[in-house]
Amino acid sequence: QVQVVESGGGLVQPGGSLRLSCEFSGTDDLRIQAVSWYHQPPGKQREFVAVMVSGGGTNYADSRKERFMISRDYAKNTAYLQMDNLKSEDTGVYYCKLDTKRYRTEREYWGQGTQVTVSS
Repeated sequence: QVQVVESGGGLVQPGGSLRLSCEFSGTDDLRIQAVSWYHQPPGKQREFVAVMVSGGGTNYADSRKERFMISRDYAKNTAYLQMDNLKSEDTGVYYCKLDTKRYRTEREYWGQGTQVTVSS
């Protein structure tokens, strides 16, 4: 059973930093094609933040590419989102998503999210 668990959220002042973690398990017989982070602001739809594909390539939302960095520790089955120079509009719930493939079956798995609040 695949599990995806985010952590690392919290309250931070504008200009501060946080590092979110996405730990996943139960994926030994799956190929992880990509790990992504999404952000859901209060009362709004979930939006793409960053992705790392299996070859290590990365892509970011334009609004985050200068401030956020996605990384992955393959040995720990954990992905990270380093967030610097945080702004009030970064407030919301951050979700991690795995895109997996086993034989011909592709499936995505989401975590439960971690809350980030940027406020003075």
